This record gives sequence, C-alpha cells and structure tokens, in this order.
Amino acid sequence: MLRNMFKKTYTKIDTIYRPKAGDSEEPSIPQGLWRKCNKCGQPIYVEDVVNNYYVCPKCDGYFRIHAYRRIEMLADEGTFEEWNQEMPFSNPLDFPNYEKKVAAAREKSHLNEAIVTGKAMIEGNPAVIGVCDARFIMSSMGHVVGEKITQAVEQATKEKLPVILFACSGGARMQEGIVSLMQMAKTSAALKRHHEAGQLFISVLTDPTTGGVTASFAMLGDIIIAEPHALIGFAGPRVIEQTIGQKLPEGFQRAEFLLEHGFVDMILERKDQKRVIGQILYMHRKHGMTAVKPGMLRQESEPEAQKTHAAGSESFGHRSKAGEHHEKTVWDTVLLSRKADRPTALDYINAVFDEFIEFHGDRYFKDDGAIVGGIAMFHGMPVTVIGQQKGKNTKDNIKRNFGMPSPDGYRKALRLMKQAETFGRPIVCFVDTPGAFCGLEAEERGQGEAIARNLFEMSDLKVPILSIVIGEGGSGGALAMAVADEVWMLENAIYSILSPEGFASILYKDSKKAPEAAEVMKVTAADLKKLGLIEQIIPEKDPASTDTLYRIAGFMDQAMAGFFETYQAMTEEELAEHRYQRFRRM
Repeated sequence: MLRNMFKKTYTKIDTIYRPKAGDSEEPSIPQGLWRKCNKCGQPIYVEDVVNNYYVCPKCDGYFRIHAYRRIEMLADEGTFEEWNQEMPFSNPLDFPNYEKKVAAAREKSHLNEAIVTGKAMIEGNPAVIGVCDARFIMSSMGHVVGEKITQAVEQATKEKLPVILFACSGGARMQEGIVSLMQMAKTSAALKRHHEAGQLFISVLTDPTTGGVTASFAMLGDIIIAEPHALIGFAGPRVIEQTIGQKLPEGFQRAEFLLEHGFVDMILERKDQKRVIGQILYMHRKHGMTAVKPGMLRQESEPEAQKTHAAGSESFGHRSKAGEHHEKTVWDTVLLSRKADRPTALDYINAVFDEFIEFHGDRYFKDDGAIVGGIAMFHGMPVTVIGQQKGKNTKDNIKRNFGMPSPDGYRKALRLMKQAETFGRPIVCFVDTPGAFCGLEAEERGQGEAIARNLFEMSDLKVPILSIVIGEGGSGGALAMAVADEVWMLENAIYSILSPEGFASILYKDSKKAPEAAEVMKVTAADLKKLGLIEQIIPEKDPASTDTLYRIAGFMDQAMAGFFETYQAMTEEELAEHRYQRFRRM
C-alpha cells in the first residue's frame, strides 16, 4: 500500500530539484535521468540522489522529502498503518478562495492535508509517526493538521507508545487565522498529557521549521533531533531583517546554531536516522538489568578485580624516583586528582556502559561542553549518565572550560535528570571539576540559582542516583552533581569546600600554604569515608590512567550492579526518603 502511494506520489521527482529560472547551461541529457541541484547548481544523477537519502552527493545539500517517502525510509517494511487519511475540510473564517487553494494542494500532493500520521515499527520498535509534507501549503498548521497530530498523540498515549513527529512547516496557516493559532495550544496540551503518562516524544526538525510549529509541538520533544543545516526559528529571517534593519549573520537559525545555543539534542544525518531513532526507542522500552557477569564486557576477570580491590589499602604509598617507598601525603593526592592523563568522565562512560548516546543543550541558552550526558545501557538496563568533562589537550580544555561548568551545564544536567525520572531510569553522575565557573557571564545567567536548583530537585528525584568523584570534587560545583543515594570516590580523588589554594588564601592569607591547608581540610576519600560522607572508595592499585582505566571500570561495573540491585528494589517514596535522611544525618 505504502509503496504504491510512493510510486504515485513520486513520478515527478524533478519537483525536488528546481533549476534556477533563466538558466541556459542545463546539460542536454535524457529527461528524468539528471537534474540540476538547486543548492550547488551541479548536474546530479537522480538515482544517486534517491539512493543517498535525497542528499546531493556533490554538496551534501538536503532536499525536502515527501511524507510517504520519509515514512518508507524510517519504518520497517510493510509495518506502516495510516490513520485519518481522509478528514473533512472546513473554512472556519470563510476566507476567500481558501477551498480552491486546498483543492490545488490536494491535487498536487495526492494528500488530504499537510501531515501524514499513523503507526509503524522502527528497527522492531513500535511508534506513532507524524510527517509534515511541505508541498501542501508549505505544511502550515490549520485545524486539520492540529487535529491529526492531537488524535495521533492521544492514541499513542492510550496505547503507551512513543511519538515521533517530523516537522517541516512555514508555521500557522494564515487563512485560518486565530483558529490556526489555537492548534498550537491544542497539540501542546496533548503532548503534555503524553509526557505526564511517562511516554516518549521525539521531535525531528527538518528544513524549514518556523513560526507557530516551532512555538508549539516541534520544540517540546523529550529528545529533539535536527537535520543538518535545517532552517529552524520562530520568526523567519526575512521578518527579522525587516524588523531590526540588520543583515543576519551566516548560519543564523540553522540547526548548527541551535545545537550551539542548547535547543536541540543532536544533529543527525538522514542516513543514520532510522538506526539512531530505533536505538533510542529500544532504550526507552521497559528493560530489567540482566544478570551481571563481572568482567565479561569490561576486559577483566573477577579474580583480577577482586585482587585490585584487596590491593586498595596498599596503594596509599608510592615510590620516589630512587625507588624508595614513602607515605603519600594529602598534597600528593591533590596533585594526582589533577593529573592531565587521569581518565575523564567520557572515558569511564565508554568503559563501563554500552551504546552511549549523547544529548546536548539546556533548552535555554547554550550547550556547555563542561557537562556531557545522555543515555546508555548497563547490562541490558537503560541508564542516564552525566559527567563533568575536562579536556585532553589545550584546545579541548578550552572547549570544556577546563571542566568548570556554567549555569547552562547545570541546567543541562538537571534536564537530563528530570528526563530520567520521567522514564524511570537510574542516574549515574561522574564528578570532576575544580569548581563551578565564576566568570562574569556565569553570574549574569544565574550560577548560584542553577546550582541551588539542582540541589533542590535532586533531593526528591524518584529514581536511584549514584555519584562518583573521579578527580576533583570542587565545592558547590561538585555538590550540584552529587546529591545522591550514594557517593563514591576514587582513591586518589578529592572532595572539598574549595581548592586548597583558595582555602589557604582565605584562612592563611597565603596560597602557597595549600599543602598545609590540604592536610587540615580532610579532602581525601579515606578522610571522607571516616566522616561518613561517602559510602565507598574505588581502589587505585596504580594511579588512574589510560593503562589502569579498565581495571577501575571493572570494579565500578561490579559495584554498580550491587547498587542498582539494592536501589531499584525501593519504591519512589523510599528512594526520596532515603536520600533525605542521608543528608539529614550530616
């Protein structure tokens, strides 16, 4: 059925590739085999473009795809079941010639309206799909489009299915005026109910996504994906330029601009969409943790991991260059926690978990490189993983701001934690920061409020939270990721009210007395374990490095399995109460 619709709809493939008016250099070649790319102007073989997911093989320009073709590319073959293919038309404002415009759009597109909705399997995972088609009055949202989306979402909520909507629209439909505007509220309300029912919504933004569609369902996804270079914005670029009287910068309102500014989770090439969306759907299905076989996936046997654990107490000393053993000082530990070759959050995420998918952005201002996060699998169980990320070199450290998060990073982390709570996923945080960034712009955007909000919300999250200090645990910047059911520390990590240098400057008026300050601050894992402020020390037989990463990851793997077994058995109320009492005792 779908394939027949596709053939009927796509006999005129040349409508996708429009040569510029008056262009006299079009090659003399058999009609239908070649077209000129309307983006780079080069002649392209139509079959090559079709096989390349409607992406120009010469300039990588993305062409708009008709709705049924998009569904054929996404859905498992033969699984798409269309809903509401025919819906009655009305002209709520009696707008002149509106009926003729709709009739012409129907004849051109062979569609009843500007969106196709239905149910399908994607990589074996069921989902409700809605795909906008730009041929139908630029896929503007009138009352029929709003109704089709709303009914599809309502049915998905009823059937406990995820929703995927591909947006491509000029916005609200002018011919329906205020009635069109109300579709923004209607679709958003349906998605709110879907969200409250704990069901997933993936929004895919394609070129263009503007106006009332951007300001409603398109930007409400639990996960928001954009196609490369897609135009995405509320007001169109022409309107903005006319309003402010200025030329807009290159790349403004494109997908890459939105990723940088924290509004989308990822930019995903068309060729990868079925695989990645299928993976996301799979990771949002209900899973239980399979039996953990220590070391099976982490390149370490159980006896070796146990040996590592047993050796933990022996690793508090180290050898000098002369080979003499001497007791490690607290300042030695501080220096080890800061070593440039110490594994970062991403190293541990990739060593301990499988299938990590990174999500970006705080949905307000920016994607902060000092915080990484997303979803992954732990022995068959989906988890949310978040880490404070330092760089591997100078360039990377500048991108990551040396592991010092801005307010945007803490808001990104909290967004991912709340998302985990919605879908019942446990949370693992990797803490490694000298402290929260204290620059001018951080204060302007509310650094204190962002940290406070994390403490406030994390205290009551209804899923298990584990935080592991892997390097530096600096002040409130670390605590904002460590309001957890348990806090663990690597043996050579530190966790303190502020840096020893800062402590010495304030109390001793001399930052050079940092080694002495470190001794009295009680910053080591051993000190904090004695004080009852952390639950477990992860041993470092040798200081953490690339060479010892998998040994440490093997220990984490086993310990996490025990953590999840304990805390997944608790009710939501028990989890929140346990976390409250943990801090209440301090």
